[in-house]
Amino acid sequence: METALSDNIRAFRKQRSLTREQLAEVLGVTPGAVYKWEAKLSVPELQVIIKLADFFDTSVDVLLGYKVRDNSLDAIAKRINTFCRSGDPAALSEAEKALKKYPNSFIVVHGCAQIYNMFGSERHDMNYLRKALELYEQSLLLISQNTGPHVSEYTIYGDIGGIYALMGKPEQGVEILKKHNTGGMFDSKIGGMLALFLNRTEEAVPFLSDALSTCAVRLLSTVIGFAAVFSFMKDYQALQDIVSWGLNVLSGIRKADQVGYPDKIAAVLTVLLAHAHLHTGNAEKAQSHLRKAAALAAAFDAAPYYGLSGFRYISGSDEGSVHDGMGGTAGESIAFILEKFQDPELASLWNKIRSSVPEQEEKQTEEKP
Repeated sequence: METALSDNIRAFRKQRSLTREQLAEVLGVTPGAVYKWEAKLSVPELQVIIKLADFFDTSVDVLLGYKVRDNSLDAIAKRINTFCRSGDPAALSEAEKALKKYPNSFIVVHGCAQIYNMFGSERHDMNYLRKALELYEQSLLLISQNTGPHVSEYTIYGDIGGIYALMGKPEQGVEILKKHNTGGMFDSKIGGMLALFLNRTEEAVPFLSDALSTCAVRLLSTVIGFAAVFSFMKDYQALQDIVSWGLNVLSGIRKADQVGYPDKIAAVLTVLLAHAHLHTGNAEKAQSHLRKAAALAAAFDAAPYYGLSGFRYISGSDEGSVHDGMGGTAGESIAFILEKFQDPELASLWNKIRSSVPEQEEKQTEEKP
């Protein structure tokens, strides 16, 4: 174990304005011995270290520069969590020590399973993956100790299913995930494993379809949540950036030749984009976005359709549907957002532009030969 003993002997000696010869005389050793200590060429005997600490009016551990590491359960759990985020290889030795010290602690066993899973997956190391699997199964027996909101029996089964796939047993992994697919939480994993590992593409499509529609709703709520945060902070550039990002992602799953739920999402996000431009002094752009939102809303509300076939990449399934809780139509959803964001100028512009959209569409229809 490396210590700071040599540096501390030098520092304490100079602090007291002593030469090596003077310190050597106090301790009954040669000046050469003091030189070797300070140059890290040798280490004083234990009795001499005690004399040094006594002479310098300090403790042995301070003289050595040794700090007792906190090895309480909470401290070890925090270190494991930090290692999981950093990917530091030292995590593996930390995990071994933690498991010996707290072999029946859920937070330690599960945390170490995460570490072995991480390194096993990255390095394709079967030994690490087997160790992770063993620890995940052990953590299920200790699940009653769990107090973390982000970990449950189901998330552990999700990790176990993924490990089986990496270990060359995807069929077993898929069956585990299907059995514990509460609320469709493993739809993307199951679909991916069926397609990637088992080449059962037709079976994979319904799972991937449900996962894609769920992602769309989560995208909407996430972007709207960030938009509300940035609006409250009056950071309208960040608001514009997050909404623009959401619209760019959404454009990849909207069908160009069919009006569907993605158009409703786009209408809502486009209103939020107008909100951002209005507060950065660009009223013209704000109005342009509101006109676009009004057109999208009118198209969707003419025949509201929430089926999965309204998305790109989803085929052969029209059984599922998506909903967001903001309203049954795009117009109701936008009204919900306007009420929450409390922007009277935006609401006034929206009402003015929205009321003109049907008139414009009727005029265009009359002008057609």
